[in-house]
Amino acid sequence: MKRILNIITSVLVLGFILTLSVFAWVKPADDISVSERRELAKFPDLNFNTLVSGSFMKNFENYTLDQFPLREFFRTIKAQSELGIFNKLSNNNIIEKDGYITKIEYPLNEQSIENAGKKFNFVYDKYLKDTNTNVYFSIIPDKNYYLISEDENYLSLDYEKLVSSITEKTSYMKYIDIFSELSIDSYYKTDSHWRHEKILPVAKKIAGEMGVTLNSSYKEDYFEKEVYGVYYGQYAIKNLSGDMLRVLYNDHTMNAKVMDYQNQREIPVYLLSKGASRDFYEAYLGGPLSLVTIENENATTEKELIMFRDSYGSSLAPLFIEGYKKITLIDIRYMHPNMIENFVEFNNQDVLFIYSTSVLNNSETLK
Repeated sequence: MKRILNIITSVLVLGFILTLSVFAWVKPADDISVSERRELAKFPDLNFNTLVSGSFMKNFENYTLDQFPLREFFRTIKAQSELGIFNKLSNNNIIEKDGYITKIEYPLNEQSIENAGKKFNFVYDKYLKDTNTNVYFSIIPDKNYYLISEDENYLSLDYEKLVSSITEKTSYMKYIDIFSELSIDSYYKTDSHWRHEKILPVAKKIAGEMGVTLNSSYKEDYFEKEVYGVYYGQYAIKNLSGDMLRVLYNDHTMNAKVMDYQNQREIPVYLLSKGASRDFYEAYLGGPLSLVTIENENATTEKELIMFRDSYGSSLAPLFIEGYKKITLIDIRYMHPNMIENFVEFNNQDVLFIYSTSVLNNSETLK
């Protein structure tokens, strides 16, 4: 009887392996993981050099992991097992608390803060020093500051040390503190970013510190379906509600002229149709583009604003349109600072460096 059971078990296991093998052979390789919002590994080049160097086997392993049949199904099973059966607090450092999904950012990377300071110093010394520009700096806290920083069950950044460290390295900038203008409700439940419709107090605080008053009222529009951010796919458990993608608009945002220099095209301030795309945050000024300008002939001042920013700045900049005749957004994650002089002349502008704690703590992304 035992021998029969062993034979049946072996046949089932071999049948399962054979089925997966056949499925993997006939199934076309996926280019992207929609849920994780990343490109999947492709079949590596096979030649003498890749075999000898060992890169083929390394890349082939990544390929098999990414292209494994029913991968999404097994990712969900794994996540449910770790969180439900083994009572783990996180799934690959992705946690859910109070209906919000977030990624644990820990520890504070002091070398990264040092690197960020050097990058900003380079820009200041090359373009801003000894000019009549007004230079400001602001830090966007990630949502962990409001969600878990005081919860002893989770590891969290030392935000006070992060702020003091980077502001000491950029003492030539006037620091604008916006931590008190935000709350956990200011962030999407399934994504890392702040919610555009919740950050008008932030825009008013920063603009006021730069000598600009924002008084316009706004109407609200939204994408008709729920959207799901990057953490939703990484968490791998699909029983959580999504977010609503909203925009604040008025005559200033509707009539502004926006130029995307990266793709050499004009775009609107808002593209709500991006709610259906892999990255819904591209709804705001096309997302994290290297160089964007916004011109508003009906601005309440003749001032010009230059923003050095990460992706969070895409949803903040539209709220400044009322007060600035021209706004230039520069993302030095995608444009080397040496290239800036080909597009921007610094003279008598407000210059705002505004970066999230996530970018500051992982500043290798800055060029």
